[in-house]
Amino acid sequence: MLYLAAGALAGVMAGLLGIGGGFIIVPVMLFLLPLSGVSDVYLMHAAIGTSLATICVTSVVSFRAHHSRGSVDWPYVKLLAPGILVGAFLSGVVADFLSSSVLAVIFALGAVLMAIQIWLAKQPEQAPDKPSRSAVFITAAAIGCGSGLVGIGGGSLVVPYLHYLGEKITRCVGTAAACGLPIALAGTSSYVVMGWDARMPDFSFGYIYLPGFLGIIIASSLTAPLGVKLAHKLPAQKLKKVFAVFLFLVGIHIALKQLNIF
Repeated sequence: MLYLAAGALAGVMAGLLGIGGGFIIVPVMLFLLPLSGVSDVYLMHAAIGTSLATICVTSVVSFRAHHSRGSVDWPYVKLLAPGILVGAFLSGVVADFLSSSVLAVIFALGAVLMAIQIWLAKQPEQAPDKPSRSAVFITAAAIGCGSGLVGIGGGSLVVPYLHYLGEKITRCVGTAAACGLPIALAGTSSYVVMGWDARMPDFSFGYIYLPGFLGIIIASSLTAPLGVKLAHKLPAQKLKKVFAVFLFLVGIHIALKQLNIF
């Protein structure tokens, strides 16, 4: 029931604010997974891996909706996909070498930076010259790895980069949604492989805790349309500011807790 409640919240927020659920799911998982028997040693790994697994499903629904509206620029997806796949798979490898506490601090930093980006709502200037394919590959790999280390679909990182590359802002979100699938698939695969021998509870697949995955997917798929409807009735921009403050406080709390300050 708790995982269903977490999924319901993530679905509403994603539909309402247009923000992926990873930054909601991971903190909730940090609270719920110990109740399911996940050891502190693997807590952050399981939270991130399970979050990425849910994005495998939600990203398909998202990019199909954008594709039906013609807002996915597939040449850009093909350009970024190789680097994203490599980086996202490496994220699980890197995570496996890090302690849960270090991963939590990385997530906290990502949450704080995301909160600042949401609050400022600014996009970078477009590049005066098109970057080389090798530069795009390296940047895409960094985006994939960074997203995989904090358990998000990467839209918050891909959208600014697409705008920098010269993509029309009206198509950045749809194209970024399509890029979320390779991030989630490669990241999830890596967390499964690297966590195969971890001492996780029953009904786990590597670092993926299946009951949590199923609960979140079932509930979020039902509540996301509600969030979309609310977005047309509520002041979404003001709500994004509120969410930015919430996310900032969550990031600070997690960081201080890991540093034994709070």
